Amino acid sequence: MGNHFEKGQHALLNEGEENEMEIFGYQTHGCRKALCLAGSIFSFGILPLVFYWKPAWHVWANCVPCSLQEADVVLLRTTDEFQTYSRKNVMWIYLSALNSAIGLNPDHPLITDEECLINRAIRKPELKVRYIKVQKIRYVWNNLEGQFQKIGSLEDWLSSAKIHLKFGSGLTREEQEIRRLICGPNIIDVEITPIWKLLIKEVLNPFYIFQLFSVCLWFSEDYKEYAFAIIIMSTISIALTVYDLRVQSVKLYRLVEAHNRITIPVCARKAGVEELESRFLVPGDLLVLTGNKVQMPCDAILLDGSCVVNEGMLTGESIPVTKTPLPEMDSSVPWKTQSEADYKRHILFCGTEVIQAKGASSRTVRAVVLQTGFNTAKGDLVRSILYPKPMNFKLYRDAIRFLLCLVGTATIGLIYTLCVYILSGEDPGEVVKKALDVITIAVPPALPAALTTGIIYAQRRLKKRGIYCISPQRINVCGQLNLVCFDKTGTLTREGLDLWGVMPCDKNGFQEVHSFASGRALPWGPLCAAMASCHSLILLDETIQGDPLDLKMFEATNWEMAISEDNFHIKGVPAHAMVVKPSKTASQVPVEGIAILHQFPFSSALQRMTVIVQEMGGGRLVFMKGAPEKVASFCQPETVPANFVSELQIYTTQGFRVIALAYKKLEMDHHTAALMRDKVEADLIFLGLLILENRLKEETKPVLEELISARIRTVMITGDNLQTAVTVARNSGMVSEGQKVILIEASESTGSSSASISWKLVEEKKPIAYGNQDNYINIREEVFDNSREESYHFALSGKSFQVISQHFSSLLPKILINGTIFARMSPGQKSSLVEEFQKLDYFVGMCGDGANDCGALKMAHVGISLSEQEASVASPFTSKTPNIECVPQLIKEGRAALVTSFCMFKYMALYSMIQYVGVLLLYWETNSLSNYQFLFQDLAITTLIGVTMNLNGAYPKLVPFRPVGRLISPPLLLSVIFNILLSLAMQIVGFILVQRQPWYNKEMHSACTVHNKSISNITMPPTAPENAGSNEDFRSFENTTIWFLGTINCIIVALIFSKGKPFRQPTYKNYIFVLVLIVQLAVCLFLLFADIPDLYRRLDLLCTPVLWRGCIVIMLSCNFIVSLFVEEAIIENRALWMMIKRFFGYQSKSQYRIWHRALANDPTWPPLDQMSPSNLPECGRDVSYSNPVFESNEEQL
Repeated sequence: MGNHFEKGQHALLNEGEENEMEIFGYQTHGCRKALCLAGSIFSFGILPLVFYWKPAWHVWANCVPCSLQEADVVLLRTTDEFQTYSRKNVMWIYLSALNSAIGLNPDHPLITDEECLINRAIRKPELKVRYIKVQKIRYVWNNLEGQFQKIGSLEDWLSSAKIHLKFGSGLTREEQEIRRLICGPNIIDVEITPIWKLLIKEVLNPFYIFQLFSVCLWFSEDYKEYAFAIIIMSTISIALTVYDLRVQSVKLYRLVEAHNRITIPVCARKAGVEELESRFLVPGDLLVLTGNKVQMPCDAILLDGSCVVNEGMLTGESIPVTKTPLPEMDSSVPWKTQSEADYKRHILFCGTEVIQAKGASSRTVRAVVLQTGFNTAKGDLVRSILYPKPMNFKLYRDAIRFLLCLVGTATIGLIYTLCVYILSGEDPGEVVKKALDVITIAVPPALPAALTTGIIYAQRRLKKRGIYCISPQRINVCGQLNLVCFDKTGTLTREGLDLWGVMPCDKNGFQEVHSFASGRALPWGPLCAAMASCHSLILLDETIQGDPLDLKMFEATNWEMAISEDNFHIKGVPAHAMVVKPSKTASQVPVEGIAILHQFPFSSALQRMTVIVQEMGGGRLVFMKGAPEKVASFCQPETVPANFVSELQIYTTQGFRVIALAYKKLEMDHHTAALMRDKVEADLIFLGLLILENRLKEETKPVLEELISARIRTVMITGDNLQTAVTVARNSGMVSEGQKVILIEASESTGSSSASISWKLVEEKKPIAYGNQDNYINIREEVFDNSREESYHFALSGKSFQVISQHFSSLLPKILINGTIFARMSPGQKSSLVEEFQKLDYFVGMCGDGANDCGALKMAHVGISLSEQEASVASPFTSKTPNIECVPQLIKEGRAALVTSFCMFKYMALYSMIQYVGVLLLYWETNSLSNYQFLFQDLAITTLIGVTMNLNGAYPKLVPFRPVGRLISPPLLLSVIFNILLSLAMQIVGFILVQRQPWYNKEMHSACTVHNKSISNITMPPTAPENAGSNEDFRSFENTTIWFLGTINCIIVALIFSKGKPFRQPTYKNYIFVLVLIVQLAVCLFLLFADIPDLYRRLDLLCTPVLWRGCIVIMLSCNFIVSLFVEEAIIENRALWMMIKRFFGYQSKSQYRIWHRALANDPTWPPLDQMSPSNLPECGRDVSYSNPVFESNEEQL
């Protein structure tokens, strides 16, 4: 189409988002439509089929381009590398239906306010709305801005004050009706796709259409047996695919079915509160949340009160999260950006469960509907499963090219056949059949079934190991993985945290560590009070629930938790407040308990949480808990010990999780709810450090060592502390001994300075100085003295990653080439990082436990979930064993499956070419193979080989290179072409030599003797004369020779192409396959030397002298020896190909390889201490990137 569009014909939909698309306007043209209809009739339905495969052609053929404003059809094209087209009709919503109900007219005040997108979409005076529906989401035409915009959510530009003012009292009935009509119902409708629909979609696959054509042709030629065999194989293949799709469809339906049947109280302006079915909700509705255990049917912004929510459906962690109301600020800034804290802490997400709803004072808990239907968080998850990102795997593109080559070859054969038979004066009907036969011979219809069996076997082997797959096509992609990202907590390390100890501090600095392993209770003091009250735990059904870290901390105090009763009367403490009290086993405590008055919940963006509490019989206190560096920044400097940084590093470098605690006293005359967070969190007194242990899983280190030895790059992406992540990387072997870790810190631009980036070397040894010196980062000049032999890894935080992405995008690829540790990463940043790695042409695997990893699991080429939570429905692979042992296993099976696919492609190509060459040679004599001869080759030989060749399991050892990932690669092409030429030469030699034999005679039916008596005059049995005539057409010495050479050659090729080590188990261990080959070869040799006239007649063979049969065996033996030698000594000789590549100066075109080479020749990389280059003038000299962990010789051959 190019880039020449009419004005207004082209626009972007969802600009800047993951599902960005180009949209083109078209108008249906009556004349073109009539021509297409005629073409559909005259082509017997072929044209509609082509339009089904190519929606863009359908639009271009039926429509003319026009502006989007006038379009009745739009063509959508994704902006990714796949450029996928889809066609959508423009539809109308008519508001005239509301005339009688609410008296709606063009001047009605409800639709005159053009601030709102809904009103901008209404075309006046007709009162109708244009819209399209793309991937379950409605886009309405904005008449003011002249573009399609997403509907079904509140506008992003709204300020918090406007939200409170406009929606704080609910919508009127009239507003609800208008919004309901335009936004559509609040449902996530996933229909269980009917089996007939799945069947039709699968059957309309181009290859199955070709199979249908082949089967029809074979039936017309009375070749019923193989036609039935192909029908059975294709039916099984289609049935398995349809079954997989159906199971997925049912799973998805069950995930969302309950969502659409929720009833919830809604407050309407003037009408009051009424129960409403969730499907009637619209953006702007005011929900009233009462009681506990409420399933959220939409995304909503909390306006009043606080809620404790289980977000397990979205995050994979069933940990209660506290939600706070959106503060009403005077600012006109959009509500999402009005504070530094994450705006998501005010949102109740669809699909999550409100465990507890508490109103402030006597007010109810109220929330305004933010998004409905598929616009919601749950809707987005479901859409990502319904419309997955296509896989960019070269194998599938190469497979199409491979088939097109076969089609080209078939076309040459078709022309040759027409010429030969027309010149010989054959019946035109027979000529057409013979010509079409050539196509079905050259393009093997059994190929899809043969490839499917390989994937099914691999899936079955994975299932035995507890790895379940919902996307079988991805198994092949596993074989190409060369980078695997791991989440840390729950994936590399154990799920729970153990409280190792607490390090109190006073004005003299840190005191001795109090170890909880000793069993001694922590003495009473502010530190003990902080541990007992500074958390977000809740009491639900008499059970304390919450974050595991909070739970461990609270349990260590031996305190109890309770809810205050109605008769609880302490000044300033509301009824039903959370109260913590010392238990009988706790140490002597001078207070009866502590009431938690207000919480500022933990936010990963803020890295802290704060509570306001009141001691019973005492004063009010503020406690803060969070990341040590963050908490220390809020404390009075004199209360933070001088050796704070060095002490912190001692524990973080050993892999401990460290949390800091602080407090201050608060005046009693303040109303807690009115206090601003920034005033509460100021001038705190530092209390000490809480030290928790997060141990590595036993399987982690050996698995990472196995991956690294196989030169598969390993990367850690975690939400945890950077220093802890570095230590875990060292302890796990991800960063091996002698390898350096360079910390990258990037700072956002401020008013006075631009964005900056610095590189600092993380000291591996534990610090020994304890003064004021900052030992957290040590830069050593001597590190790079012999750096050419050393390697380094980059470590950075999510914040730095974000700054680099925005301000230093040219540096990002360089950093990613060596980036190994990414800490404090948000879910969105994890997805972005995986995508950036993919842009460098890495095949990326992501392994996580479902917690915050959903986006990355979906984005990666291969997502492996260690959790069975709903959040992992989108992950192609789920492991029942909750450790990373599944990763190398999956890679091994993927490599085996990939090699199996190539073996099958090669074998099917050879089998079809052997048969193709043989048939074309026989056509020269206006002869061919008979149906039984075809059947023996197709069914008894090829089908059995196709089913059993795939049974080889994966080789138990991961080798340090990957299998070739492309069909169009020199070794593979050379193998196929050489074997085709060898078979061609053998069959031509056989064809010519048999005609030159002294006993050769076209009129003879035999050239051998039995008991010195000629059997050349053997006559046919008294069967139907037409059968006898038809058999005579086939029987010739050329036919017999070509058939034996071709049939046994198929067996030889199967043995040669069946690869074993290093990716699959040796061929001799595939006992069924070996047995099949032995039986097939024995049967063929028996037929060759049998001299059984009845059997020969049945197979349309002629008896030849024993000497000629010996010649056939010699030709086949020579073929086998030469083919085996070439395959083993040249094709599979990896060292030879590496040498050829070096000789010709071939270099991989993968982006990461190009960057790797560039960095190896850049003496200034990495630019250590860029902020102060004068400190280390020699630091960058002679630095070259040489990291054996990342290096690999698996470039495509």
